[in-house]
Amino acid sequence: MKKWEKQTMKIAALGAMALTLAGCATAKSSSSQGNNPGKTIKIGVNMELSGSAAGYGEQQKQGIQLAVKKINKSGGIKVGGTKKKIQLVIRDNKTSNTTAASVAAQLVNNDKVVAVVGPATTSAGTAAIPNMTKAAVPSVSPSATDPDYTLQKSGKVQKYIFRACYQNNFQGATAATFVTKNLKAKRVAILTDNSSDYGTGLTKAFKKQYRGTVVSSQTFQEGDKDFNAILTALKHKKIDAIYAPGYYSEIGLIVKQARQAGIKAPIVGNDGMADAKLAQIAGKSNATNVYYTTPFSTKASATNKVASKFMSAYKAKYGSTAPTFSALAYDSVYMIKAAIEKEGSANSVKIADGLAKLKNFKGVTGTTTIDKQHNPEKTISIEQLTNGVVSKVYNVK
Repeated sequence: MKKWEKQTMKIAALGAMALTLAGCATAKSSSSQGNNPGKTIKIGVNMELSGSAAGYGEQQKQGIQLAVKKINKSGGIKVGGTKKKIQLVIRDNKTSNTTAASVAAQLVNNDKVVAVVGPATTSAGTAAIPNMTKAAVPSVSPSATDPDYTLQKSGKVQKYIFRACYQNNFQGATAATFVTKNLKAKRVAILTDNSSDYGTGLTKAFKKQYRGTVVSSQTFQEGDKDFNAILTALKHKKIDAIYAPGYYSEIGLIVKQARQAGIKAPIVGNDGMADAKLAQIAGKSNATNVYYTTPFSTKASATNKVASKFMSAYKAKYGSTAPTFSALAYDSVYMIKAAIEKEGSANSVKIADGLAKLKNFKGVTGTTTIDKQHNPEKTISIEQLTNGVVSKVYNVK
């Protein structure tokens, strides 16, 4: 009896092991295969369409829809010897990391998309990464700027994660160089939005590159309205410029209150300021001697045929000048298109391969080459505002 029990247990154990190995093999095989297109090429949109970042998400949705409309009007994306039209699947992540992760799962598992554009923010995008990776479906974020966004904790690249924008360390360092060389600022004050890695990352990069003296370094939170105490203290310090990395909602108020306090020093920021609402919040006359780094400038792009056509189409569709985030989202769709056509396949794994090999991509925001860490190598611009209007553009490579 004991001999029979031992033999039975041995067989059961071997059977269980075989099932376990089979399950692992199936999971691995499924993951490596990714998602395939049907009659259409399904592209998901995991975007902040409500919540605190909805302003950016809506702009990006407009750019995405404009790109898809143009592509489909021309017959779609060439896949091998045929053309397939794009079918968008748009979902709102509500500017919530938890929801962004859930949306990613819905898009790749239920909707069976082959690629995703978004999320807009680094935090929401990071939350979505595990589900994107598990399904072997690539995503292109138009605006996730944290340096580590495309990297694993080990430093190895995230195979399925890409972005159309440059990272914080690049624009923070560029701002520092601009402040030093162009504005000749030897003494600066820094006002940082420390409620996210966005503002703190930019400040860290700025400080690392800046060769002058930082006479004051203050912080604020998303949603703050009154900056008078900080600005009053700065007024009595000798400063040549203010570096204020953050979003237009708070920076607009900082610009307004700084000018009302009699501070005339240049105020320099980042792409989170690249929105017409900045001047609306600050007041046009106050939004003077204001600068910010941006991947897309309407003035700088006037000589770019791709950008000119995009700007005309955007104006015709939405009745306003195309904002930076719409341009980046537009390029994100076309990056996916270029990857599909390069690989001759709309399989999600192949799309990721194509994105990783993207070189000299001619987009609205310039010529882009994806580097080994899935970051775009491209030109950066700095726009200068005078009375709330872009009066000059500096191009930096």
